[in-house]
Amino acid sequence: MALLTNKASSSSYIPLWKYDIFLNFRGEEISTEVLKAIEMSMISIIVFSENYASSTWCLNELVKILECRNYGQLVIPIFYKVNPSEIRKQEGKFKLAVANFEEKFKDNLEKVQRWRKALTKATDLSGLIYKDSCTECEFEFIQRIIKEISITKSNRTQLFVAKYPIGIDSRVEAIELLLDMNSYEVRMLGICGLGGVGKTTITKAVYNRITDRFEGSCFLENVRENSGTNNGIIQQQVSLLTKILGIRYLKVDSVLEGINMIKERLCRTRILLVLDDVDELKEIENFLGECNWLSLGSRVIITTRDKHLITALGKDHPIYDVKELNQSEALELFSLHAFQTDKLEKDYLKLAEQIINYANGIPLALKIIGFDLCGKSIHEWKSALDKYKNIPHKKIQEKLKIGYDGLEKTEKVIFLDIACFFKGFSKDFVVNILDACNLYPNYGIKKLIDKCLLTIDQFGQLSMHDLLQQMGREIVQQESEEPENHSRIWCYKDAHEVLTRNMGISFENLKLINLSWCESIVDLPKLLAPNLEELDLSCCKNLVRLETLFDQFGEILRDSAISDILIDPQPSSGSLHEIVLSSSLFDDFSSETEDYGSEDEHDDCEITVPGTEIPKWFNYQSVGNSISF
Repeated sequence: MALLTNKASSSSYIPLWKYDIFLNFRGEEISTEVLKAIEMSMISIIVFSENYASSTWCLNELVKILECRNYGQLVIPIFYKVNPSEIRKQEGKFKLAVANFEEKFKDNLEKVQRWRKALTKATDLSGLIYKDSCTECEFEFIQRIIKEISITKSNRTQLFVAKYPIGIDSRVEAIELLLDMNSYEVRMLGICGLGGVGKTTITKAVYNRITDRFEGSCFLENVRENSGTNNGIIQQQVSLLTKILGIRYLKVDSVLEGINMIKERLCRTRILLVLDDVDELKEIENFLGECNWLSLGSRVIITTRDKHLITALGKDHPIYDVKELNQSEALELFSLHAFQTDKLEKDYLKLAEQIINYANGIPLALKIIGFDLCGKSIHEWKSALDKYKNIPHKKIQEKLKIGYDGLEKTEKVIFLDIACFFKGFSKDFVVNILDACNLYPNYGIKKLIDKCLLTIDQFGQLSMHDLLQQMGREIVQQESEEPENHSRIWCYKDAHEVLTRNMGISFENLKLINLSWCESIVDLPKLLAPNLEELDLSCCKNLVRLETLFDQFGEILRDSAISDILIDPQPSSGSLHEIVLSSSLFDDFSSETEDYGSEDEHDDCEITVPGTEIPKWFNYQSVGNSISF
């Protein structure tokens, strides 16, 4: 029975309420109209009595009500002269009723099983109990119900989740399991992930789904952003108190007073509190103090980019890592934003797949790009995709950069080094290099992992999301319009431009040049790099000439038509530590280089000649010996 028609409200992933309340206690055989009425009701009230389970229509309505609860409907059970445990364990008359239905519907036991599960699940909800021994009369009990519903209805505001909530349900269910809603213990949960992956969106869906199980609930958004000043913190404390206590005005004079007031006013209330976008432990303490006063059954959810925050709270609080959308989910979400339908137009399929690969499962990127391309021609799509690959979208960049901006100086250096050079490299290899630069990489890399900016795969290789890598490289490119002024150069085109301008620029901080497998390199002109430690020119098959190599080794010429190489017999000593050569390009070695291995022993592998031996090794060469860089 649906009562009290209400003005309809709409919001995606929030039901369109037509009725305030649906009463489940009696009626005729369930019909399509009744099912629709349940779906369109803000609140469903289940009145359990001794004979409730003998009614098939009551049980069918119960199944539908609990289904609607998954989409934000508030469900309030009332136990009228019946013990909730009798329903949960299905004892007494409930046991007899279900047994009769198992006999009656022996050809459709699945239906009976659904009724059993619904009865058990309904008793887990917070409700009202009326017994014969109650001191209040039935009229007073009914008035209490009305008051409870009025308060609940006035305070009940469903949060907008998403226009297209793709992939949310499975993640919400996983989070509910971690929250262990059947436990009466206090439970805190961290929801972690990189920017734009959907932490807040998923948490809103969780909040809508479980909020009715608590005596008070509050979702505090943008905690980090709003905690920059004492006034901002106090305003959030007041919002928390007024929302849960159901009062309109409350005066808080200081942050400390707010912390104490929250504890005193809420310590006996079973609450659900969401602290969204937290990046410092202090931001949690501003609301929960020492986190040791929460009432039994309370739940606190914290969304953050920093897993260490949850660890620092003490105890073994669970953490849910939000993963990127899979290919199917990403395609559906992008299609809905780009075409307003989940059916992708055939002509756009290949381009859409490239965009999905570019976004790599980040909902924010799929949403922004889909919105930008909606209604555009296929030529505009191609042009936009080329642009995205070279110039990150501003809105995506801003969201991802929040995590980078919160890093310390050395951690920023490590992040940029990995983004520009070392993604996919072994962690041990990278640690060895960064350690030599006094960057404390063992600490810094772990910090980047905690901040959801970096991962290590099962093979010990460093990895980061493609959009994070692009963001890091864009930070470097924004340092200057001229490549030679960038702190890092990873692109062959930029490296070639810098190395061939020959403007007499001295690269004092240049330690390593790796141009291996670079087919565009033909020669190397003068370059001032007094502190260079390693040069790799292996497999540069079009390299014909090295002229006055770094002013340290004289002129090295190789005629592409002749196997002989002319080497200055008296190269000047420099600070170069090593040159990496490809043994597959060697025709012969002088017998004086036996200590470094023969050509046969090192086919198709790289040989590193120590820098201390380079000048001496050049002296041993004579015309006719063939060496290729």
